Amino acid sequence: MIIVMKPGFTQEELNEVVKAVESRGAEVDKIEGVATSVLGLVGDTAYIDPDELLTFKCVEKVLKVQEPYKKANKLFHPEPTIIDVNGTKIGGGHLGIMAGPCSVESEEQVVLIAKAVKASGANFLRGGAFKPRTSPYSFQGLELEGLELLKIAKQETGLPIVTELMSVEYLDRFVEDVDVIQIGARNMQNFNLLKEVGKTKTPVLLKRGMSSTIEEWLMSAEYIMSEGNENVILCERGIRTFETATRNTLDLSAVPVIREKSHLPIIIDPSHATGKRDLVEPLAKAAIAVGADGLMIEVHNNPAKALCDGKQSITPETFDEIMKKIEVYTELEGATI
Repeated sequence: MIIVMKPGFTQEELNEVVKAVESRGAEVDKIEGVATSVLGLVGDTAYIDPDELLTFKCVEKVLKVQEPYKKANKLFHPEPTIIDVNGTKIGGGHLGIMAGPCSVESEEQVVLIAKAVKASGANFLRGGAFKPRTSPYSFQGLELEGLELLKIAKQETGLPIVTELMSVEYLDRFVEDVDVIQIGARNMQNFNLLKEVGKTKTPVLLKRGMSSTIEEWLMSAEYIMSEGNENVILCERGIRTFETATRNTLDLSAVPVIREKSHLPIIIDPSHATGKRDLVEPLAKAAIAVGADGLMIEVHNNPAKALCDGKQSITPETFDEIMKKIEVYTELEGATI
């Protein structure tokens, strides 16, 4: 349920409305927009009578929210959310370009790539320290050692770190050392993990599950936000369909659909979506053109010898070319990197 306030309401009037709502068991989330202010009611609203709320002079209208997600709902937050990561912003016209190796392999490798992608315009360093793999025999990442190497690359370049958390066991380390905690597709509905990262203030990059609907995706975001952390970035990385020409099927329609339903920023991962490096450029262009708030691209100095996902990784030189080409699309959308 949403309460739209009339312009010029007083604090005393607001307090009366909030008191009436809370007395019936719901929580109130106040959102101040440019043109108006609204109160989002979270919890059980079955005992709240909209007609009674309209008796308050400061209330303009009351809207019922049909969707099960509340805090992620655009009705609760009409203005697009802008996530600020140590001064680097994502959302509301600010593009986040996250680039780096699928897996951190050595200090030399990650520092080299970090310097290269920053020179080309990336404003985040993505790299896997912990790697969830389909096969238990595949390279699982350097784990905590990899995290330390990412920190060295950050010191060398100043780029904020984006890396995947797989277990609550390492959450404290991630809060201390990581700028954006990534929740991967396989953990999108790991609700205990979502709740725990929701208790932190660290921005969370939430990837869409490989077989998840958009509503299920937004409900996972709701798990994080309901615990107090509203710094959520959505990431479309392709979904599983019957098509075998690509690794996954990139759902670019998710961008405008999310725009209609939610205020949260959404970025596109063309690398995991296709599994083919030749498709990264056209889909990166399409992502910006359709209004995405950024990109996540896998970059490796020697893709042929990469320990993880070499087929979809591009070289720093190719990344530089792509960054130059998407400038046109960025300008058309009125966005900035």
